[in-house]
Parts: sequence; C-alpha cells; structure tokens
Amino acid sequence: MFVIEKHRGNPVYLQIQSQLERLIASGSLAPGGTLPSVRTLAAQLRINPNTVVRAYRELEILGLVETRHGEGSFVTADAADLARASALIEKRAHDYVRDARQLGLKQTEAIAAIKAAWRRIEAAEVGRC
Repeated sequence: MFVIEKHRGNPVYLQIQSQLERLIASGSLAPGGTLPSVRTLAAQLRINPNTVVRAYRELEILGLVETRHGEGSFVTADAADLARASALIEKRAHDYVRDARQLGLKQTEAIAAIKAAWRRIEAAEVGRC
C-alpha cells in the first residue's frame, strides 16, 4: 500500500502523510475508514513507530484524521474535501515556488510576497464587513 524511499531526501513521515492524503482525496480511504495501526504500519514499513505517529499527528492537524484512544485512527467525515483542497494548494504553491525561483527571487522575498498578499486580502475582507 505504501512506497517509502528512505534515501529520497523527503522525510518518511511526510511520505506517509502525502500518500494517505492522496488515498483520502481519491476516496480510496472513505470517511470513517480505519487507518492501519501505528504498530502494524511501522512493522510493515520497517520504520520507527514514532515516524507513523508523527504522520498521523500531521493528518490530525489538517483535520483529515481523528484518533480515538484505544480504538485507532479514522478518516474524518469531511476529509476528502479537505484533502482535495490541500492538494490543490500544494500544487499552486509548487508552481509559485518554481516561478519565483525562475524569476530569481530568494525564499525570503517569495514568502514576503505571500505575506503581503495575505495582508491585502484580509484588509479587503475587513473593509467589506
């Protein structure tokens, strides 16, 4: 189910997280669906259980997964919509970073541009109220 490339340069917990996000967005993991237990997935992938815990925690922060003590981790009711939105934003962020680098911007300059845009949009929203 999971493909982990330990020498990829991308942390293993992020690889697990992104694969689970794709499964949720595609509907392969439906709302209410159970994720593999931490121990089972760690043993299957031959990794430290804390790595799986971190991936699951990140998914919880995004609202895609909820963990019930003693029961396991489950896909939330609105996870598919959230995962699709997250994937869309990630693609747009990737395109933005690529374009910024091609234009010769430094990371701090690209981030400053995003913050400025965020402030302008917030100000416009406040002005509408």
